[in-house]
Amino acid sequence: MLFSNALIGLREGLEAVLVVSILVAFLVRTERRRALPLVWGGVAVAVALSVAVGALLTYTAATLSFEAQEAFGGTASIIAVCFVTGMIFWMRRAGRTLAAQLRGQLDEALRLGPVAVATVAFLAVGREGMETAVFFFSSVQSAGGGTALPLLGFLIGIALSIVLGALLYVGAVRINLSKFFTATGVLLVFVAAGVFAYGVHDLQEASVLPGLNTLAFDVSAYVPPTSWYGALLKGIFNFSPQTTVLEAVIWVGYVVIVLPLFLRPHRGATRPASIRTGEAK
Repeated sequence: MLFSNALIGLREGLEAVLVVSILVAFLVRTERRRALPLVWGGVAVAVALSVAVGALLTYTAATLSFEAQEAFGGTASIIAVCFVTGMIFWMRRAGRTLAAQLRGQLDEALRLGPVAVATVAFLAVGREGMETAVFFFSSVQSAGGGTALPLLGFLIGIALSIVLGALLYVGAVRINLSKFFTATGVLLVFVAAGVFAYGVHDLQEASVLPGLNTLAFDVSAYVPPTSWYGALLKGIFNFSPQTTVLEAVIWVGYVVIVLPLFLRPHRGATRPASIRTGEAK
């Protein structure tokens, strides 16, 4: 649970930090520093709204009956998988032109006025924040409550992303962002597959989907949920020692379809993608 949430926090956080770095670097480089408070204001609103969405989801689930909670949590897990899947493919596709797109949007916003500038920053960061809020809620539901590991994992990942983003901005470190996002994308495919399967299990417990008692396998005697390795598999991949047939089909189907699509070569790609943020130097 700690690792998978830290991975999500790192991935989402770094994307958001890179976006903000690009916007800030553009304003500094073009001598438009007076617009910086507008960017930070848009970022602050996006973060506050994301926290509010996470709190609302948690409060809503707490007021429901058991079956309604399972249905709500299962639906949220599947939505989180859709967000994460879209995220890894979006960065794979947009990473090569992200900086140019953001600079063009901000340049146009500067001509329109202060509200437009704040809106660009809000939309750029808000997308990542909303995805993180839904995935965080799904992780809390998966953990079953009573543990701070999901929150701790997200905070660690986001903190690392901020540090890494700051180092990239000032030029203190250089990493191949294309390889970084590819490696984390592969890991996230397996994490998302586990969340997808867990969401299906929740819907089975809510009697929305059939097959709750039809098991594909039961290895609880060999992988006890209370063991360290059982907890590790649960925390990273949402692995359940007692997996239903439908869960297994969903997990395998997701990985078999999404992983090859994600790893397929870019059409016409001749060099690794990179995003330069520290152009203000």
